[in-house]
Amino acid sequence: MRRYRTAFCLATVTTLLLPAGCASTSTSNTARTAKEQMLISDAVERSLSKVDFRPVAGQNVFVEEKYLDCVDKPFVVGSVRHQVMRFGGRLVDAADGADVVIELRSGGVGTDTSESFLGTPEIALPGMLTIPEIHLAERKSQKAYARIGMVMYDARSRAVLGEGGVAAAESDDHNWFVFGIGPVQSGSLEESIRAAQRPAPGMKFRKMPTVVAFQSRPSLETPASSDVRFASRSETEEPSDPSAETSGTRP
Repeated sequence: MRRYRTAFCLATVTTLLLPAGCASTSTSNTARTAKEQMLISDAVERSLSKVDFRPVAGQNVFVEEKYLDCVDKPFVVGSVRHQVMRFGGRLVDAADGADVVIELRSGGVGTDTSESFLGTPEIALPGMLTIPEIHLAERKSQKAYARIGMVMYDARSRAVLGEGGVAAAESDDHNWFVFGIGPVQSGSLEESIRAAQRPAPGMKFRKMPTVVAFQSRPSLETPASSDVRFASRSETEEPSDPSAETSGTRP
């Protein structure tokens, strides 16, 4: 009888252990978070929206970037070049072929974070006891700042065209947690993302094909014409001389 009980216990334990298992999934993130990069790009775009690029219309423009040193420099330079083209300027690759030069500099492009909460702080009690801090409500914020300076001058005379100036803007992102539930997001970045997700009125979108297909490049050589034209009998006969018909005598 004892032998059967032992066998039954072993069978029960084995049955309970067989379905047990474990699984793990590994994930990775970029060195810089997407939100940090989007905050900076949003701040850069907001700062450039304060620049009047209308005087570059019809001008050959060279964007001088050697004095610009900041994070995401290619995006800053590319955004300025885009604005120049939007307002009718023609970009050139060197100052020698330019009518005007736009010189860029940075007064600061970056992010910082802050955290605050409503609750009780950590309390140390006698006897090696500690009451941990309790967060009833918590806010985590990240802000990006962009301060971009510009001056424009004549490429030949080096005369300054206007006073230039410095355009500054910020972009922020706030995350709220209440009793550990969240985040509830707010801020200028959230507004920009929502506005970007709304399609423009009357704009049609074409989905990217899920199958890659190409077509052959058309030949540059014009093939010889193979059309054959048949002439009628009236076209092949020589026209008669009307004077001969009128000068003859009637029989």
